[in-house]
Parts: sequence; structure tokens; C-alpha cells
Amino acid sequence: MLAVIEFFQRLYHFEELIRWGGHAVLVAIVFSETGIMAGFFLPGDSLLATAGLLASQGCLDVRLLIVELCIAAILGDSVSYAIGRKIGPPLFSREDSLFFRKSHLRRAHAFYERYGAKTIVLARFIPIIRTFAPVVAGVGEMAYKRFVTYNIVGGMAWVTLMILTGFWLGRVIPNVEQHIHEIILIVILLSILPGFIEAWRDRRRAAQGALR
Repeated sequence: MLAVIEFFQRLYHFEELIRWGGHAVLVAIVFSETGIMAGFFLPGDSLLATAGLLASQGCLDVRLLIVELCIAAILGDSVSYAIGRKIGPPLFSREDSLFFRKSHLRRAHAFYERYGAKTIVLARFIPIIRTFAPVVAGVGEMAYKRFVTYNIVGGMAWVTLMILTGFWLGRVIPNVEQHIHEIILIVILLSILPGFIEAWRDRRRAAQGALR
């Protein structure tokens, strides 16, 4: 267990990163996750919950945190939507790069095909899909007014829920400062679980389709 905790600490250094960069680094990461489609290696859910946890210890202002990160999340999706709207379908033929994976884009497209405009809200809580859902909406030319509505609702719900979850954990767990790394590990595992479930469902649907 300690070895696993140490692995995740070395991989992300959530606590150290937040203490070092404070509000500024959190805003930059939340925006970049969708704004430059870097979410496949930026730990949005985990970072938000950890920020809430540290806010419960007085390291950050939780009210300011929620406001500024809601704005960052909404702006990030808006930029991604604009990219998809401008490039259009040719985006699906683009070569893979540091901030772009066609396989992730196709997964988001399949999700969008199933859930339509609701994807912009639902995808906020699913890693990878969250990153590419707004660009798919842009490619699909979703009406901008409709996109903005779903974007605001999804962005505010995601940021507020993740931060307040961490904040609540920090308040209800006795001597939380002594167990902060274990809690961060649990948060990381829970945050990536939806992505694994969605990938498993995709494989199951593909297998069922192949049998028909």
C-alpha cells in the first residue's frame, strides 16, 4: 500500500503542486484540460478534490477557488468548441500529437452520438471524454447558445462538486493532515474509475455488436 501511495505521489505531487502554485496553477490546469485538449494527462478531478481538501485546512480560499475554477472550466470548453467549429470534420484526420489523440476524439464522438447535447454536462465527470466532448460539439455545429447553456451548467456542477467533496473530507476526517496522502490516493482512484467503466462498456458493446 505504501509503495502504491509513493508511486502516485511521485507521479502527480498534487499537494506540493497546489501549495507551490496556489490558485494560479489550478486555474491554468483546469483551463488547459479542455482548452488545449491536454486532459489525457492532466488530473482534473483529482486536482480539484485535493484543492478542496487543502482548502479545508486553510491553505486556499474555497469560495474564490470555486468561482475562478468554474470560470476556467467554462472558458476551456468554449475554446475547445471554437477549435472544433473552425477546423470541422478534418479534425478527425489530424495526426496524433502531444495534446491530441484521434482515438480519444473518436470515443468522445461516440459518446456524443449516444447522448447528444447532454454530453457537455455528463462528460465533465468522465476523464478523456471531458477533454474532447466540446471539440466534438464544435465539429457537429451544435448551436452556440445551446452549447453555452450546457457548458455553464456542466462546468459549475463539476467544479463545485469536486471541490466541496474534498473540502467535506477534510472537515469530517479526524487528523486529516496525518492521512492526506492516503486520501489523495483514494481520490485519484475514484476519479479515474468512470473512465475505466466507460472503456469497459465500449468494449462490451463492441463485442456484442461483433456477435450479431
